Amino acid sequence: MFDKSGQYLLSAWQVAALRLCAAGLVMLPFVVTAWKKIPASLRGNVILSGWLGSFFPAFLFCVAESRIDSALAGTLNAVTPLFTIGIGWLFYKSIITKASFWGILIGFAGCIFLFLHKSAGRESEVGYALLVVLATICYGWNVNMVKDKLPGVGSLPIASLALSGLLPFAGIILVTSGYFSLPLLETPYLRASAAGFVLGAVGTAFASVLFYRLVKIAGVIFSSLVTYGIPFVAIGWGFVYGEKITLLQVAALCIILSGVYLANRTNVKMLQKQTR
Repeated sequence: MFDKSGQYLLSAWQVAALRLCAAGLVMLPFVVTAWKKIPASLRGNVILSGWLGSFFPAFLFCVAESRIDSALAGTLNAVTPLFTIGIGWLFYKSIITKASFWGILIGFAGCIFLFLHKSAGRESEVGYALLVVLATICYGWNVNMVKDKLPGVGSLPIASLALSGLLPFAGIILVTSGYFSLPLLETPYLRASAAGFVLGAVGTAFASVLFYRLVKIAGVIFSSLVTYGIPFVAIGWGFVYGEKITLLQVAALCIILSGVYLANRTNVKMLQKQTR
């Protein structure tokens, strides 16, 4: 949201910190029970999952979208399952097929094509687009870690401890960024803060519980199927808010999703058999 002069009401750091504070507060009532249910040997992995799956991506996306449009960010988010497969193969001894290998190459080719198209004459924004790619690496690593290290831990305990553990750090950033020095009781700031809180409560806290649950059920399959929808939603909202959507950008999205499908084709077929 913007003020009358066209400036952002909240900075990218404030939006991300507010989102994480809201998520941590929502999950705080469950943290004592979660602490008791999660073995001491696994608590470190749960905390790390909070940083990889929520903390770093929240700030990376917010900072990136202060300079690039949401349609581009959503399209780049489509490479998440490619990093999921690659990281699983490199660090978690997952088996990678020839189809997955070629799918990864095709997906990254589409990503490079998108970079070249969107950076023409706007080279200063390439670094911000790379922040989104870095966030997808965090997502991919988190999926593999949760599946490998936390198979016997419930989704609600994981989400509760992971997000509540971020609360002190997000709160410090919110304070040091000058958020509480803003005229928060004025209507524009109330609306902006309410939007950030809802984003954290629903888009982070509630969504994280579902995420951890579905990763345990479907693993990489879940990641790939969710990624199919995100770019289209992002492009749709970008169109609503007047962002420029080009045919070349849509073509790059199709290339990326083709690579994602090829890389996950075996897993998708397995999921289809399971649901019949």
